[in-house]
Amino acid sequence: MCHRRSVDMSDLSKSFGVPALIASIGLSLLGPLPAQAQQDTGVLFQNVRVFDGKNGALSGPSNVLIRNNKIEKISTAAITADAQVIAGDGRVLMPGLIDAHWHAMLIRPTPATAIAGDVGYTNLLAAAEATATLMRGFTTVRDMGGPAFSLKRAIDEGLVAGPRIYPSGAMITITSGHGDFRQLSELPRTIGGMLSRMERIGGAMVADSPDEVRVRAREQLMQGATQVKLTAGGGVASPFSPLDVSTFTEPELRAAVEAAENWGTYVAVHAYTPVAIQRSIAAGAKCVEHGHLMDDATARLMAEKGIWLSTQPFVDLSGASVLGPAEQDKMRQVVAGTDRVYGFAKKYKLKTAFGTDVLFSKALADRQGAMLTTLTRWYTPAEALTMATSTNAELLGLSGPRNPYPGRLGVVEEGALADLLLVNGDPIDNIKLIEDPAKNFVVIMKDGKVYKNLLGGDRNK
Repeated sequence: MCHRRSVDMSDLSKSFGVPALIASIGLSLLGPLPAQAQQDTGVLFQNVRVFDGKNGALSGPSNVLIRNNKIEKISTAAITADAQVIAGDGRVLMPGLIDAHWHAMLIRPTPATAIAGDVGYTNLLAAAEATATLMRGFTTVRDMGGPAFSLKRAIDEGLVAGPRIYPSGAMITITSGHGDFRQLSELPRTIGGMLSRMERIGGAMVADSPDEVRVRAREQLMQGATQVKLTAGGGVASPFSPLDVSTFTEPELRAAVEAAENWGTYVAVHAYTPVAIQRSIAAGAKCVEHGHLMDDATARLMAEKGIWLSTQPFVDLSGASVLGPAEQDKMRQVVAGTDRVYGFAKKYKLKTAFGTDVLFSKALADRQGAMLTTLTRWYTPAEALTMATSTNAELLGLSGPRNPYPGRLGVVEEGALADLLLVNGDPIDNIKLIEDPAKNFVVIMKDGKVYKNLLGGDRNK
C-alpha cells in the first residue's frame, strides 16, 4: 500500500516564497486536512439538519460521523467517537453538488487559446478552475468533452484540489460537425492522414465512417473515459455547424454504442433536434445532452425508451460575447427552446439531469450555483437540489464498471461516499444561498476530507 505524506502550506511558503496570503488559506480552503489524521480520527458533524439528496423535508437535529471516505453513522442520539468535531448549530448538511455537463479544460481559456495555445498553460488554467469548482460546492462533474484525463489523475492523486471527474475525453464529431473547429484552409481532410491541432490535444476527434467512429470511441475508453460523447447534431459554438443539421448516420452512431457497451458503459449524444435525437435513440444512445429543439413526439419516445435528458437552464445570452454573430444567433434559438424542453421533461416525467455547459468564461463559471437556482422556474427548490445531487448521481451510475469512484454519491446516507456541504442556512427554504458559496458553504468535504472549514473544530473522544 502506498501512503502519501501531507504537505504543510506554511513550509512551502518558507521554502519557495509562496505569498503568505495563499499559504494562510492553504489547508483551510484549498486543500484537505492531513489525510492520515482524518482517516485515524474521523470527522463528526454535531447538531445538523440533513437534506439527504432525496427527500424534500429536512431531518431533525442529527449527528453524522465520517470515517475514512464514507458516512459511517447518522443518529439523532449523541455519537461518541475519536473525531474532529464540527459544531453544526442547526445548519443544514447536504450532499455535494454534481454538474452533469461540464468542460473542465474549456472554462477559462478563450476559444483560440483552447485550440492553439500552450498546453501547459491551459492545463494550469484548468487546475485553477478545478479548485474554484470545488470551492463552489460542486464535488463531482461529468466532463462532456475535452482532454481532462490528466487533470482527473492529478485531482485523484491529491496534487490538485478539485471535483471528482467522470471524463468523456475527446468529443467525437464528423467533418463540419459540432466540435470540428478546423479552419477551411485545413481542408480537404485525408482519412488516416495528419491529425489537426484540436485532435492532437484531445479536444475533439473527427470520424467519418463507422470504422473511424469505432476507433475513436475505443481510444477514449482506453484512456479512461467513463462514457463516450458524440455530437449527433449541430451546435452553437462551432462556426461551421448549423444548429438544425443532423450529423452521424445511424450505423456510425451504432458503432460507438457497440464499442461503449463492450466496455460496460454508454454513449451520450449532443443533440437538439428531433431527427438527431430520434436517430441516436435508434442507434442505442442512452443519454441526450441539451434537447432544446425537441418536439412532443420525441419527448414521448424518450420517455417510452427510458432515455436520459441531460439539459441546461439556458435563459439568457450569458457568456455569448465570446462567440461570433452567427453563433450568438444559434444561442438565441437554444434559449428560446429552454422553457419548452423543461415542459416536456415534466410532462413525460423524463429522467432529467442538471448541467451547466459553461464554455470559455470564468465569470459564467462563477455563477454555476446561480444556474442551478434557475431551475426553480420549473421545479421546487427541493426538486432542483435533488436533481443536482441524487438524480445526477444516478446518471453517473450508467458508467457501470467504468465508474472510477465506486460507491454511492449524491446522498447523505450511512455507507455513502462522504461528499458533503454544511450550509449556513436552509437551502430548501432559500435556494439562493447556493449562489454565494464563499459565504454560505461553511464546510466543504469531498471523499471524507475537509477542503474548507470556516468553523474550526475540536477533537472529541
